[in-house]
Amino acid sequence: MSLNGNAVIPVLFFNTLISSLIFVPFILLSFYTDCLDGTMVYVPRASLEDHLKVLIKAVIVLSSWISGYFALKHLPLTITGPIKASQPVLTLLGAMLLFGERLNLFQWVGVLLSIASFYLLSSSGKKEGIHFAHNKWIFFTVLSILTGAMSGLYDKHLMRSMDVMTVQVWFNVYQCVIMSFILLFLWYPNRKKSTPFQWRWNIIFISVFLCVADWVYFYALTFPDSMISIVSMVRRSNVLVTFLAGAIFFHEKNLKNKAIDLFLVLLGMIFLYLGTK
Repeated sequence: MSLNGNAVIPVLFFNTLISSLIFVPFILLSFYTDCLDGTMVYVPRASLEDHLKVLIKAVIVLSSWISGYFALKHLPLTITGPIKASQPVLTLLGAMLLFGERLNLFQWVGVLLSIASFYLLSSSGKKEGIHFAHNKWIFFTVLSILTGAMSGLYDKHLMRSMDVMTVQVWFNVYQCVIMSFILLFLWYPNRKKSTPFQWRWNIIFISVFLCVADWVYFYALTFPDSMISIVSMVRRSNVLVTFLAGAIFFHEKNLKNKAIDLFLVLLGMIFLYLGTK
């Protein structure tokens, strides 16, 4: 809703700005008072090394968001949602290589179903004039998936030794700083050549929803027995929400075929879940 007919970079900038402002009170109260001591929203002081680690995360996440936002703007939600839902497959493969997680029979079935759904989704896209091999916005979606999977794996690494609030607070702040430079030096000088920016109040809700979702996600990863592949899979079940929104609010087309593709995505997730039992 925020991106329809709107400039991507300013929307993303205000998203990061509002997210940062949400956490400023927690920083001030943690650093200069003791009222948050011992609570789950206390922000501890971090070392330079920790700040550098979080800065790397901010760069990875912004790469995923920028490419994903451009794709969202130019593609139907019922296309981008199911494609993004295939991200846990890459995360799972990365978890095998980096954290020694191994696939069993159920998990392999889940991976193959997700791959099949991606192929069928490309066929659905062609009926709307979206050719996966020649559409640059599909490439942006794939880039968003790759960097998103990298971010998930990196999150698991960070949560092994860092506090939830440290990661979430400072990665939002660093994203805002980076987006400020992108806005001022890349978008603003060329703003008249692209889609004009319109302030919309629903931009605020992007930040609010993301802050809540990210906090719960980071907290889930702090548990020693949590598996990033499974957490990522459950997180991507939000494809149900985006698919329904695309159908109800945006009246997107060719829903019957896409629903079959979506069913395969969800079936793949179920098999991945069964593989963890």
